[in-house]
Amino acid sequence: MKALFNVNFDTEKMEKISNLGYEITYIPEHELKDQKDIYDAEVWFTYSGFEEVDIKKFKNLKYIHLTSTGFNHLPKDYILDNNIVVSNNITGYAIPIAESIVMYILEIYKHSHKMFKQQDNKVWKMDMKWSEISGKTVGFLGTGNIAKEAAKRLKCFGVELIGVNTNGRDIENFDKCYALSDSDEFFKKSDVIVGLMPSTDKTSRVLNSRRMDIMKQGSVIVNIGRGSLIDEEALIYHIDKFKGLALDVVESEPLSEESILWEHENVIITPHNSWVSDQNKNRLFETLYNNLESYIKTGEPLHIVKDIKRGY
Repeated sequence: MKALFNVNFDTEKMEKISNLGYEITYIPEHELKDQKDIYDAEVWFTYSGFEEVDIKKFKNLKYIHLTSTGFNHLPKDYILDNNIVVSNNITGYAIPIAESIVMYILEIYKHSHKMFKQQDNKVWKMDMKWSEISGKTVGFLGTGNIAKEAAKRLKCFGVELIGVNTNGRDIENFDKCYALSDSDEFFKKSDVIVGLMPSTDKTSRVLNSRRMDIMKQGSVIVNIGRGSLIDEEALIYHIDKFKGLALDVVESEPLSEESILWEHENVIITPHNSWVSDQNKNRLFETLYNNLESYIKTGEPLHIVKDIKRGY
């Protein structure tokens, strides 16, 4: 079975996939544009190769496996019209992002960025405003795989864990969950809100001015999901209300040098970096291998994106 790979692994891993019965052609995405002998592949392993090729030229394409968790960049209509199956890297980044969430919360409560600046300037001065997260309420907008991994890690800090999902269903390690349609209590109660929802019509600017109004004075926002979850104009208006903000994603990336978000002492900005880990490629291979093994044996991968239109 012919498979087009835009991402490479070490020789041992590639041989392991070949031994399943795949004839692999490896071409980096940036070299796809001028290729002509790729359009007979049945399986395509890529991130955003769609920008480099005319997907309509594929004669036999039946299965796309993405290196990413998100899939907003997919040519969704074409994939649905042609019954192409899609898998994503559904759990591959959950652990590094969960660790990043813990890091951001502790950085804000312990003022670490202030200490880093003091070190740069060789200033020895105690900060008496450090505080604990023990006893605080951490709320998650989205209770999927990343939130579950983060909840496991935060539980040992003695926090209350609450979440928002589509219907308020119970989630392991969470003390209470709310439906998005009835979530005002969630916003009022949370000391920390972590944004993890995908970008959909229902989640766009879910953190809006009205909800910021009802949040606690001195609360914290950590956004790792999608920049569109936050109304940035409202955030800037309310910015002095918050103890701290950690923004790994913003509405328009990269964040403009003109944005005043750079200038506020209570804002930590990272460049969409929370998913990075030295173990990511190993986890990606494991997910890919299991899906490809199932696909060649049964015609179906183990895990597929069930509703591409919904966005998650």
